[in-house]
Amino acid sequence: MEDIYDDKDTYDARPTYNSGRPVDYDNQDVFGHEEGHDIKYKTLSWQLVAVLMIAEIVSNGMLSLPSSLAVVGIVPGLVIIIFLGIFATYTSQLLVNFKMRHPEVHNMGDAGYILFGPVGREVLAFGTIVFAVFATGGQLLAGQIALASLSDNKLCLMLYTGIFAIPTLIFSLPRTLDKLSWLSVPSVISICIAGLVGMIGAGLHPAPDREIQVVVSSTFFSAFISITNPVFAYAGHFMFFVMVSEMKRPQDAMKAAYTLQGFATSYYAVFAAVSYVYLGSMVKSPSFSSLDPAWQKAAYGIALPNFLIAGSLYAHTASKLMFVRIFRTSRHLHSHTVLGWSTWVALVFMMNAAAFVLAVGVPIFNYLIGIAASLFAAWFTYGIAGMFVLFDSYVDGDGFRTWRRKWFQTGLAIATVIAGAFICVAGMYVTVRAIVEAYASGAVASPFAC
Repeated sequence: MEDIYDDKDTYDARPTYNSGRPVDYDNQDVFGHEEGHDIKYKTLSWQLVAVLMIAEIVSNGMLSLPSSLAVVGIVPGLVIIIFLGIFATYTSQLLVNFKMRHPEVHNMGDAGYILFGPVGREVLAFGTIVFAVFATGGQLLAGQIALASLSDNKLCLMLYTGIFAIPTLIFSLPRTLDKLSWLSVPSVISICIAGLVGMIGAGLHPAPDREIQVVVSSTFFSAFISITNPVFAYAGHFMFFVMVSEMKRPQDAMKAAYTLQGFATSYYAVFAAVSYVYLGSMVKSPSFSSLDPAWQKAAYGIALPNFLIAGSLYAHTASKLMFVRIFRTSRHLHSHTVLGWSTWVALVFMMNAAAFVLAVGVPIFNYLIGIAASLFAAWFTYGIAGMFVLFDSYVDGDGFRTWRRKWFQTGLAIATVIAGAFICVAGMYVTVRAIVEAYASGAVASPFAC
């Protein structure tokens, strides 16, 4: 396979612009010059990228936030949610800057090659695929819970997962994100309305004898398990490179990121606070399950399109990474060929099938999602962004002298790396301990159980 990374140091860190993209961008970008191609990838506006980002990130993860407030208290919980939203905005800026400096980067694997060579490429590409597949499985479980609620649990849970997996697979099939972006519009609308219905339902039918605490004293284990919920509710950065690569004007990427983070941070804070105030310290995760039965069904039913499209986006991303890796310099990337389409369909099927098998066949799958998030999402969303700053400032400048001269930027980047490492290690610790306790208490079901 041709190596496309050799000229990475020839790209100007402060590019000029021509025809909507930086000059010389198309010469190094993974999709190149698309004139005359059957399949054109670089078609997304920043508005549609913002919709894609919101559809991917603002999903079932927000339904765990009220339970986090129940563990640490409403004030610390809201502070954490808002701080992590601001932190994620900062790391978004670092990822976009790195992409503009290195147009050849299509995914985290490509970024890993630039930072750490071939080993870095394989590790980060593997991490992206694993996390995307696990995230797809998480959305299948969200769909399973929603369908079970709507039908009063009349079928085996595994059947609900299978039913939900079929449309998830179908909606993963478009070759370009442009097609999925239009499907993401109703997805975003659905989660917004579902959250609103959930808050109204909680307000009209509050939990009796509910307790609302400003601050709760708890152990590190209990507190950090709850903190991982907002940490990973922002865990969508691993898809940013893929999305920006399909933009008409990649220099507008931060407009999409600001839209995402502004919406996600404010919506998360409002939803978590309102749900906790009315449902109290016994609020479940997902919080819709604590609502009055009629409102629970309404909220879950409205949220279904969001769970569906988010799962499709994750499966699409895992498939796209492998597809681009296989056909990066081939005509099959841009043409309607039998080999290209058969490979794409096979990859999409494989990713969705893996997510389904994991979701229904592994009793501790929810815990494994936590492990995958700790190992990879902690770095993709937070830690690795600091490495991007340190690498580019070292290579583009005078090495350590640039680090010393830009001491505040350097210190912030190092703090970002340390934060990612802490979330990774602490997240792994609390998740593994939770698995041990679940087995000890007999809470783990058998594989493929209803």
